Amino acid sequence: MPNIRHAIYTALAGISFALGVIGLFLPVMPTTCFMLLAVWLASRGSPRFALWIREHPRFGPSISAWERERAIPRHAKRWALAMLIVSMTVIGLSVESLALRVALIVGLSGLALWIATRPVPRQGLGSCPMLPAPSERLTGASCSSQRANR
Repeated sequence: MPNIRHAIYTALAGISFALGVIGLFLPVMPTTCFMLLAVWLASRGSPRFALWIREHPRFGPSISAWERERAIPRHAKRWALAMLIVSMTVIGLSVESLALRVALIVGLSGLALWIATRPVPRQGLGSCPMLPAPSERLTGASCSSQRANR
């Protein structure tokens, strides 16, 4: 039974990762949340796949910042908030039902407020996908030297 569970987690992680990659090209698809879901699923099904995602040059830094500090990089915040504004504008202009329009815009506004209030990763943490825990962090060490010291 554990093999089936691992296979299911790994398959769902792969699907989530693929949706995250699609989100790079389609503004209506979020990338980061799918990558976070992919790494969570992969850590239960395939730790090697989870490590690969965490060390990925494009996705790793944002995932690491979230896992370590529950922080969102400034560029990701800007992009997410811009897309939320675009979405709210489209909803405001295209949804006919006033109640639905208001509910959607209020919900997206709440999400925007939540994103805006998340911290930005501390200096240097967003650039190294696999930093050690804060208690183990070496002062002033580069990402490559921190990896070599592990």
